[in-house]
Amino acid sequence: MTLARALAWMLLAAPLAAAASESVKLDRLPADISPHDLVSLQRGAQVYINYCMGCHSAAHMRYNRLQDLGLTLQQIRDNLIFTGAKVGELMKIAMDPQQSKEWFGTPPPDLTLIARSRSSGAGSGADWLYSYLRGFYRDPSRPSGWNNTVYPNVAMPHVLWQLQGEQALTTEVVAIPRGNQGEVEKHEVQKLVLEKPGTMSPAEYNRLVGDLVNFLGYVAEPSRQSRIDVGIYVLMFLALLFVFAYLLKKEYWKDVH
Repeated sequence: MTLARALAWMLLAAPLAAAASESVKLDRLPADISPHDLVSLQRGAQVYINYCMGCHSAAHMRYNRLQDLGLTLQQIRDNLIFTGAKVGELMKIAMDPQQSKEWFGTPPPDLTLIARSRSSGAGSGADWLYSYLRGFYRDPSRPSGWNNTVYPNVAMPHVLWQLQGEQALTTEVVAIPRGNQGEVEKHEVQKLVLEKPGTMSPAEYNRLVGDLVNFLGYVAEPSRQSRIDVGIYVLMFLALLFVFAYLLKKEYWKDVH
């Protein structure tokens, strides 16, 4: 394939991928899940280390940066590092990309920027991840035995299935009133049904996923809160400077007016 043709395919695929993403109805991340909640972020870090980091690295993040979450270096060593990695090293995994491609069909992506890269017109990256991690269902036709409503035919298996349980995708016929003549229009609606409960209740699982997504949002931009705080102080300074500049202008021009 020539370079020009490859570029053409990339330009064509981008809007198609965006359109596909926007066609999915995403669930909103609960409002009580906040990047200011250090306990939520710590739980999310624990879930990521225990369930995600076997396959997904966060190669642009260092372990010691987790001190931002209120953890000490000793707590990070004791509770979040299970390999020979040092606390100042990047959060990489040992899995070889070639082997992972053979096992899963595609190498598992790095999750450092996943919460930002999945943002679209359909919702934020956090909403996408929250819906995705709750959208797995049993599908015997897939190699892993799992499929996903947000990411159809995904190669990733449902690693949290023991916590959530097993869902099935069912189709219901819904009658929608149409006009004033008593007419109804029937539509098929797909719905996830929990067939085999997991070790967590749906509310507990949703909270766990919310904490994980909260942590991935932090990893995508660790300095976000500092940037916002600095921006607020800058705006306050500019507002104060404007007052003094306006008074100085009045003093200079008082004889003219």
